[in-house]
Amino acid sequence: MLNQLTTSTSGDSPIVEPTIQQLNALQRWWNSINWESILSLIIQKSIAIGLLILLFILLARIANFSIKQMFRNYQRSKASEVRLTTLKTLVLNVTHYTLSFFFIYALLSILGVPVGSLLAGAGVAGLAIGLGAQGFTNDLLTGFFIIFEQQIDVGDYVILSNINIEGTVTQVGLRLLQIRSIDGTVHFIPNRNITTVSNQSREARRVIVDVRIDPSEGIEGIREAIDKANQSIAKMYAEDLQTQPTIFGTVDLGNSNYAIRTTLYVENGKQATVQQELLTLSIFELTKAGYSIPNTPIVLK
Repeated sequence: MLNQLTTSTSGDSPIVEPTIQQLNALQRWWNSINWESILSLIIQKSIAIGLLILLFILLARIANFSIKQMFRNYQRSKASEVRLTTLKTLVLNVTHYTLSFFFIYALLSILGVPVGSLLAGAGVAGLAIGLGAQGFTNDLLTGFFIIFEQQIDVGDYVILSNINIEGTVTQVGLRLLQIRSIDGTVHFIPNRNITTVSNQSREARRVIVDVRIDPSEGIEGIREAIDKANQSIAKMYAEDLQTQPTIFGTVDLGNSNYAIRTTLYVENGKQATVQQELLTLSIFELTKAGYSIPNTPIVLK
């Protein structure tokens, strides 16, 4: 048909001939395409991509099941729910990001994209970003191990000696630790700045009560009066005491000051209350028994 159109119009119009040439060129290009090869390639790529998707879906499900099962078993043993939730979320996110990276890498390779060249080009930019985000990465790693190793929990009273901060922990995060001091100040501390943690809220706390005495009034009678105070404290705080109050003996506080010392271990958080109450009861029993409480240095002759 194109030949007939060319023959019939070749001498009639100078505009028709270029149009016919373009149509002929398009027809030759169309006929030169190996449609069988293209269709075969599309089928091969589609099958490869389908298998790749199925493989990574299977890997993702296996990873999710394994991680959840691991944390379920760990929860039965010893960890708190808040810590487990944080750790599980972190591990799941890292796993998903890792699988996504390898999926995209494999997909681009199947499609024939030069992934190696792209990664080499992105390496320089990645290096610059990595150097800038080094502190952020350190925060995340330190925060992960703080949570995983159960170093700190919300509500613990901790001392960070390297930065001279102490107080009650209000939040434990992967990047920041929040601490509220006794005066109400809230400190936001990047995890990378935490090097030494002194946690005072984990084990039973020792209470020491020193009651100043005048040894010349009779040590044995003073001990009996203080022992009555100890017995009263043991009854009042029976649920909070880890050990019974024990009279350690007479101690020299220096500058001619002498005291009867009582020691005991109490549940964490109760030490201040028990210490104050025991000191009050000891002074009350001594005063009731007629013994004096010195308020000046004692000079024994």
